Formats: sequence, C-alpha cells, structure tokens
Amino acid sequence: MDPVTLETDRLLLRAFTSADVDAVYEACQDEDIQYYTPVPAPYRRADAEELIGEKLPAQWAEDKDYTLGAFRKDTGALVGSYCLTLISRGVWELGYWAVKEQRRCGYSVEAARALCDWGWATIDVHRIEWWAMTGNTGSRAVAEKLGFTVEGTLRNRSIANDGKPHDWWVGGLLRS
Repeated sequence: MDPVTLETDRLLLRAFTSADVDAVYEACQDEDIQYYTPVPAPYRRADAEELIGEKLPAQWAEDKDYTLGAFRKDTGALVGSYCLTLISRGVWELGYWAVKEQRRCGYSVEAARALCDWGWATIDVHRIEWWAMTGNTGSRAVAEKLGFTVEGTLRNRSIANDGKPHDWWVGGLLRS
C-alpha cells in the first residue's frame, strides 16, 4: 500500500520525508522515548535517516507496518509518530511516541484515533492491541481515552534499552 495522508481538526498525518530527519532525531533524544519505546539508544541522526529513508517506506510496501508522522496544522511542528503494525491475521498493534513539548495537549489521542479509524475502514482488522511498559502512564492514558480495555500485565515481557526485563500492560480495542 502507498502511504496515506489523514487530517484531523488540528493535525496532518503523513508519511515522514527526508525533511523530517532533524525533527525525528531531536524528538528521539528524549530519555522517555528511548526508555519506553524500541528506538535505538543512544539515538543517532543516522538512525533517523535510515528509519525515514529505508525502513518506513519498505514497511508500507510490505503492508506490515503503517507509520505516519503527525504535524500541527498551525505551526507545522512534529507532534509524534503513530503506527499500526501487523501482529497476526486481523490483529494490529497501535504504537506511538510524542514529542515532549507536544504532550498533554490531546494531540496523541487525536492522531491515534484518526489512524485507528483509518485502519478499521481500510485494512483487515478485528482487533487493535496496545502495549506499554508499566509506568508509561501517558501512553496508558491515551489508550484508555481511545477506548482500549487494559486486559492485564505481562510479567517480564521484554528487555528494554536498559538491558533489563520489564513488565508490560496490554490492552485491546475490538471492532464494534
């Protein structure tokens, strides 16, 4: 599938381009993004270049991961990265990170809702999952505002960038 562009009242969601490398690099210097998400740590400019220039376009072409950057319509500033990733037939995972300065403004709920709505309408999905390392209360708040049911805590689910196993929350949103 070719990348799509989505709009909300305040945001434009689109594929990242080479013009976004610096903004992604700067955003991913945030310790919370490096701790709570699977981005490389330390995050180098070359990581942003490879992500935008190679990984994301290949994932769209392979129909296994649809990532869009969310940008404010009023300023053009990067708000964050939002994706749907194929887990198994009909099951996709919603993933996201938000630029530190853009948090607590409702942008992540707005962007993630637009992406989920697009997913329900466009791809074969009956369940969208959300995962977050325990303690990532911002991510959990977004998921709950979107209507996800927190279904449990998985003990020592995965090893984070600190090299230690961590518990993770899991939630689901079902097609209504």
